Amino acid sequence: MERLRIFNGEIITPDINLRTGTVLVEDGRIKAVEKGIIEAEGYEDVDAEGGYIMPGFIDIHTHGAGNHDFMDCTAEACIGIAKEHAKHGTTMLFPTTLASDNAELFRFLDVYDSVKDQTEGAAFGGLHLEGPYFSYVFRGAQDPKYLKNPSPEDYMPVLESGADIRRWSIAPELPGALDLGSLLRDRGILPSIAHTDAIYEDIAEAYEAGYSLITHSYSCMNGVTRRNAFRYAGCIEAGYLIEDMNVEIIGDGIHVPEPLLKLVLKCKPVDRIVLCTDSMRGAGMPEGSKSILGSLEKGQEVLIEDGVAKMPDRTCFAGSVATTDRLVRTLHFIAGASLPDAVRMLTVNPAVLMGYGDCKGRIRPGYDADIVICDRKINARKTFSKGHRIF
Repeated sequence: MERLRIFNGEIITPDINLRTGTVLVEDGRIKAVEKGIIEAEGYEDVDAEGGYIMPGFIDIHTHGAGNHDFMDCTAEACIGIAKEHAKHGTTMLFPTTLASDNAELFRFLDVYDSVKDQTEGAAFGGLHLEGPYFSYVFRGAQDPKYLKNPSPEDYMPVLESGADIRRWSIAPELPGALDLGSLLRDRGILPSIAHTDAIYEDIAEAYEAGYSLITHSYSCMNGVTRRNAFRYAGCIEAGYLIEDMNVEIIGDGIHVPEPLLKLVLKCKPVDRIVLCTDSMRGAGMPEGSKSILGSLEKGQEVLIEDGVAKMPDRTCFAGSVATTDRLVRTLHFIAGASLPDAVRMLTVNPAVLMGYGDCKGRIRPGYDADIVICDRKINARKTFSKGHRIF
């Protein structure tokens, strides 16, 4: 295992900024964190060149990157995505599916099982199933032909086949969704609220059933709405009003623009905000190109323009082309979050939420040596997973 001395950079732990310091790495873990530049024999030197030394970024919601999508259902695609995200500071990600038929989903589960321990790029932390239990009204770019209500006959075979499922995004107002949420919670799987027409009262009931995260808040859900002439608080407001509800934000500055990012920071405690890319295969690809959302075989054509993926008729976004270092840049330079807070939302918070809080998300002795070195503009320059350089 590598023995590294990472020095000459500001260490963002992210609890505090230690200013210029040194991190010693041994046997895949962080051995010491010290202020200043310390000497140590027998270590390979890694010069941060005056940039930032940060915990590796954790992306809990990504569909793809580098012209690959997880729904391509190939080992090549999975590893290609992991390697592309590593270029931008991601050290752990959670492969995310789209609404599909079960045959395609089971094919992906088999492929994931064959590559889940790969070490060529960002590590895989487990699976995030997005759909197919969604509101038709707020389906967004999800293919409507696959949408359905949750039933044990449909989801139990998936749960029995997917030992690595860590999260499932669901519209909680659908018949059977609360029962599924309770079952997931009891199995240690995170039920998450997504693509929903639920109002505050529905969300409050879902929270009691185990739903403790709102998937890509502001995207594919209602805010204040009227029903039968009466005004109701929607899912967005519920995310603010339910104190312990976590909110996931696509922090590209487009899905959630600057004023709304600032509102999130003002209304939610920083430890309840988790950033994600929700990236599709277009992440890392050039502007102006066409791409496919979902699998090459069954996916939908989309456009990449204005720093985002759009449906061809430009009626809605179709996933982002963001990378994790872009999220930190956006939250810090545009939304005004402190650098430790911007980093926390992409390190500590997702680590704790997804069950890795005791080993990932911090630069602290004993933690996994998942580290990204960024320049002063927060562009990833070097990425290490358990002390092994992956970019």
